[in-house]
Amino acid sequence: MPKKVKILAASDLHGDSKQVKKLAERAEKENVDLVILCGDLTGWVETKDIIKPFQDKKKKILLIPGNHEDAQTGHLLAKEYNATNIDGYAFIHEGIGIFGAGGSTDLPHFPGFITETQLKKKLTKAHKELKGIEKKIMITHMHPADSLSEFSGFPGSKAITQALKEFKPNVVLHGHIHEGAGLEQTIGKTKIINVGKKGVIIEI
Repeated sequence: MPKKVKILAASDLHGDSKQVKKLAERAEKENVDLVILCGDLTGWVETKDIIKPFQDKKKKILLIPGNHEDAQTGHLLAKEYNATNIDGYAFIHEGIGIFGAGGSTDLPHFPGFITETQLKKKLTKAHKELKGIEKKIMITHMHPADSLSEFSGFPGSKAITQALKEFKPNVVLHGHIHEGAGLEQTIGKTKIINVGKKGVIIEI
């Protein structure tokens, strides 16, 4: 039986260095295989070395930008901390395909604004790298349309909902709606989790 992969996923850290250190300690204690950061690492507070605590614990880090980061910032953060930016790309670990796209479609005045068309195009491009992979995780910053996080009054992304129905990932991990942290639901056969600032651990 294949070994399960343990993942710590978090979002919307917004430069909170104390919370990042807590998450890094949790990642070490729980012996996770991967750390996934679902965007909005910056903003509000300018904190140097925001991803460094995970790097210091020698954890493999995947990330995407949020609405507070443009695509270039995502690339720069990944390069600085030896992380892997999966904004429009895929990553395979122990036979599990992880693909994603960052940004949000609901805040046009923010650096990470992306149109629904652009978001779907990125997810489609990333998913093409996973031919033959059965277990899949889709990473986005914002929530899908018709998901529980829409209670906030911010509409979800139709592109994300289309992608999850078309590509059928086992799990979608997202953030963006802070008040919805921890919400879980199932759409089709896909589990949707708003991972939030405190983070969640999943095994797949």
